[in-house]
Parts: sequence; structure tokens; C-alpha cells
Amino acid sequence: MSTISTERSAPVTIATGIPVFDGHNDTLLDLPLTGRSFFERSEQGHLDLPRAREGSLGGGFFAVFIRDPEFVMDVPAPAVAAGIDADDRPAVVMGLAGRYSDPDRLPPQMALDYAQREAMRAVARLFRLEAESAGAAKVVRTAAELRQCLGDGTFAMELHFEGAEAIDPEFDALEVYYQAGLRSLGITWSRPNRFGYGVPFQFPASPDTGPGLTDLGKALVRECNRLGIMVDLSHLNEAGFWDVAAISEAPLVATHSNVHAICASTRNLTERQLDAIRASEGIVGLNFNCGFLHPEGNRGSDLDLGCMVDHLDALVERLGDDKVGLGSDFDGATMPEGVRDVSLLPNLIEAMRARGYDDATIRKVAYENWLRVMELTWGA
Repeated sequence: MSTISTERSAPVTIATGIPVFDGHNDTLLDLPLTGRSFFERSEQGHLDLPRAREGSLGGGFFAVFIRDPEFVMDVPAPAVAAGIDADDRPAVVMGLAGRYSDPDRLPPQMALDYAQREAMRAVARLFRLEAESAGAAKVVRTAAELRQCLGDGTFAMELHFEGAEAIDPEFDALEVYYQAGLRSLGITWSRPNRFGYGVPFQFPASPDTGPGLTDLGKALVRECNRLGIMVDLSHLNEAGFWDVAAISEAPLVATHSNVHAICASTRNLTERQLDAIRASEGIVGLNFNCGFLHPEGNRGSDLDLGCMVDHLDALVERLGDDKVGLGSDFDGATMPEGVRDVSLLPNLIEAMRARGYDDATIRKVAYENWLRVMELTWGA
């Protein structure tokens, strides 16, 4: 069985015997909002290193997400303004309730200097976590490094940008961020930028919500292919999805999305989109957000884990068991009670076993499929 350390000096056996690599978290944003330490077990947020050890999480995509300027304020303020409980961190992260669900009220494109300043702070936060871990955590830049970390118990952190607002039209920043460690990029979050149009949060609705990539967005896809940066489709609208599919030479990846046929959220993938991902040898990471799981779009946490496995079943049936992973959205969404934080990941593994998944398939979904796609995108 694998071993990883709960504290930086105390190895323990992984509870499930199968490490998990997660396709998405918003922990870099949540840590300063809550003021908690990544190295101390907390009841706030969803992810810290001690709870990751308890839940057999071996690493994940750490997203750099930039809030719109009007939401950069003290943590309670946006919640109070919207009548939301200040402890509802996903609402704080998202900003004022409903702002990103009405296409006519989406914020304007943010200024490049602001976006780059905020991105720099978040990237620096990730590297400080690596330095403060005293070897317990590592920012991975190659598939081989990730494989090594999963084998020796070092917590693996992959630098991801959720939205390309910090990328300039000349792509100078993209080159610099790549050299620093950027290995995956979502062209948009659920708002427009100079590269394309994100999909607003709507239910029930189609992800076909407007124009796709701009000419600059198409050039960005080509630059990502050249550098070996994974392009994430999760917050891109359907027209943008098809633009990427027509251009990209790399596998199509949706790091944290679910099945539109089960939950008709704009953030979920249609059968035709899933077929394109399968044909490209790509991957879909199961999103744990209740609002993207429940057939009625219910965002409450009283959701049975069976609903999560329903989405996994549908993904495996459509894509095959080598093209499905996990992409939790920890620290950025409302989790089902059974996986309310990362320490409870073994509950999902057991729910998969109860549904008939064998250990070979669980290993694929837990981490092996992410490794496969990274090797195809980044090189071995």
C-alpha cells in the first residue's frame, strides 16, 4: 500500500489504498478568505494538507481564479450585501448571488493590469505553500513528477488558471507563467474575456449560450498546444468548445464538469460534447458541486452519493473507463454531505465499489486517467 504523511514528518498508510488526484480546487482563493493555514487541520473550507492525508488525496489542480474587482473586499461584505450567510464560502467566492446567471448582467472584461496583479499574488501563494511544506508538497511540471509524487507520498500541486484574464494579447505572460509552472488553462470562467465567452450559470438550459472563441482565443489555443499547456473546457460555452475541438491537437479536457442529460445545467456536457472528448482521447473530471449533480439543479448539500455515481456511470458508459476522472471543485462549491470535505473522499470510493466498480477501474478514475492525459499533453 502507498504511504503519505499527515504531517510533514509522520508517514501514515492511505485509508483506501488508492490515492486520488483531483482535477480542480479553489483552495488558493479560499485560504486568504478564511485566514486558515493549509498545514493545519481546519473545520473551515474543504481542503488542507491534514484532511487531504485523511482522505487519500495525493494532489490536484490548484486554480488561480481572479474575482471581479467589485468583489475584492473583506470576506463578510459580499455575503452581507446579498443576504447570504458569511460562512457560505462558495457564495463569497462567486460574488453577489445571481450575478453570473444573467447573460445581460455579466461583468465587463477586467483590466489586464488588475488581472495580472491578482494572478501574481495567487501564483506566489502556491509557491510559498511548496516552500513552507519542507518537502511534503511539490508543484509538478511533468507527468513523471506527478507519477513520482503519487508513488512516494509527496503532495502534488498542479498550477492551473481558471480563466485567461491575466494573459496579454502578445502571450508574453503565457510564456512566463509556463516557465513558472503553468500546465493547464481554462480560456474562460463563466464570464466573457478577450479570448472568448464563458457559459453563464443557468438551469435548465443549454450550454449553447452565445459566440465562441475570438480570433485571439483561437491563437491562444495554438500557443497552449505549442507549449504543452492543457486547455480546460469546463467554463467555456458550447460554441467555444467546438472552436477548441476544431483547432486543438491535444486531448479535449473538461476538468470539472458533469452530464447534461442528468442535470441540465449550462455547466454540464452534452452527449455530443462527450463523444468529441472520447474521440480526442481526452477526459472529464466529475464535479462534486450539488448544483451540477442533482437532476433538478438543487444546490442543497443533502444529496446522496448515489447521484454522483450516476454521473460516473453515464460518463464511463459514454467515454469508456479510461477517460473519466475526478474534479471536485473543493473550496469553490457546495459539496454533498457525504464528501463535505476532502477527508471524506473514501466515502465516494466506497460508493463506487458498492455500485460494482472494481479496484482496477477505481484506480483509473482516481488518478491513472489524469496521468494518461498529462503524458499525452505534456509529454512523459
